[in-house]
Amino acid sequence: MLSRVQLVEPALAVFGRRRVQMALLEYLRTGTNVQRAGAARAWYWTQVPLVYFGLSSTPTPESKAEYDAFADLRREWHETALHVFVTNEDLDVRRCIIPGLELRAENYPEHLRETVVRAIDIARTHPDEYLRHRVEHQI
Repeated sequence: MLSRVQLVEPALAVFGRRRVQMALLEYLRTGTNVQRAGAARAWYWTQVPLVYFGLSSTPTPESKAEYDAFADLRREWHETALHVFVTNEDLDVRRCIIPGLELRAENYPEHLRETVVRAIDIARTHPDEYLRHRVEHQI
């Protein structure tokens, strides 16, 4: 299996973070189940890292500015991942999405809050132990 060092980091270096994240979003939306699962696995490694001052909880202005510049894609990813988790019954897709799935309804627009409740219910009642464990860990 190829690692993030072999795939994600070179893609970020050559194409840039925004282009890579947009491609991953497209795979999540329209790809095969294998592509959707792969996109969900890769997404984590494409995130903008926050750099902090020493031991404080305050990020540097530069890293915060870069992080904020990708808020639109993070929001789009979370909304798309939520939709795919609820509508796609493939176990591998759901297993790959759930670790990065935002499960606080208040972090979504009003029209998606019932979908968050549905995602939590799917994970809590799913026959797969990993999904049941993961949802309790995240909420």
